[in-house]
Amino acid sequence: MTIQEVFGIELPIIQAPMAGVQDHELAAAVSNAGGLGSLPCAMLDVEALERELTALTRKTDKPYNVNFFCHRPSEPDSAIEGGWRAALLPYFEEFGLDLATIESGAGRTPFNEHFAKVLEHFKPPVVSFHFGLPSPSLIAQIRAWGGKVLSSATTVEEALWLEKHGVDAIIAQGLEAGGHRGFFLDKDITTQVGTFALLPQIVDAVSIPVIAAGGIADAKGVQAAMSLGAAGVQVGTAYLLCDEAKTTPIHREALQSNAAHVSALTNLFSGGAARGIVNRAMTELGPMSQKTPAFPLASAAIAPLRAAAEKQGSGDFSPLWAGQNVSGCDAISAAAMTHKLTQET
Repeated sequence: MTIQEVFGIELPIIQAPMAGVQDHELAAAVSNAGGLGSLPCAMLDVEALERELTALTRKTDKPYNVNFFCHRPSEPDSAIEGGWRAALLPYFEEFGLDLATIESGAGRTPFNEHFAKVLEHFKPPVVSFHFGLPSPSLIAQIRAWGGKVLSSATTVEEALWLEKHGVDAIIAQGLEAGGHRGFFLDKDITTQVGTFALLPQIVDAVSIPVIAAGGIADAKGVQAAMSLGAAGVQVGTAYLLCDEAKTTPIHREALQSNAAHVSALTNLFSGGAARGIVNRAMTELGPMSQKTPAFPLASAAIAPLRAAAEKQGSGDFSPLWAGQNVSGCDAISAAAMTHKLTQET
């Protein structure tokens, strides 16, 4: 079964939800073009979620996806936090910043009853999750309005777990993918493999549709994924330069530079492993540091450095999320990108 049949869309394309670089405009544009547009909700509070969904449903009457994290919140550890601040202190001094400027708060709230209540009003056709699934009672609320459920798997074991827990389709997230790794059963990086190694293994292991994600940036990549059994693909990085994306000028410049061809997994910006373009912070502190607090607590301390550097036009301390394949990035409309991805399919 294709994702067109599962989600009632025209094209086998899901636009990856990308928190921090998009809002409802990109999601609506992709949905209107025949794909499945996605709204990232991991960094929204309840009020912002309601505003974004109101705006999104005014711009499209086509199916769309809302995406949430469902991680288990980490407890702050004063010793670890102290060590992390000590590691960042030289940079605070360089920018003339005081450690007291660090604000508390994780910045990412897992899916909960409050979010579910907002969704119940809008009844989004598709709800997707990163880091596994929320509680069965929350899933039941989504099912009550006929919502389809998606989640990411980075190993065959995770895919089997998701199938057992009743998802409608699985996103096979290869190691090439930009942004946060969706792993949830085992956080060992050595378990992570590339998309075209992972995809056929998951396709063979489960009986539900599998969506390929990671490193797919053009129509040939889409075609290759489909030939390996994918029911559709999820694409993120290729949309980062699109007109409707909110990618910052600094991030856009990085994506169009030679630096974009070198990315790495890093935990510096949130505490969780995520792929981005290598910059000064990643080179000097990591990219995978033993000093960072657990996800998502690391983000608070590095945020002032990001703000200060960006004021100077630098992305040295910014999470420049991108996958390993930026060749498909193009400054065109999201509709044009969506059709470009499917021109040979």
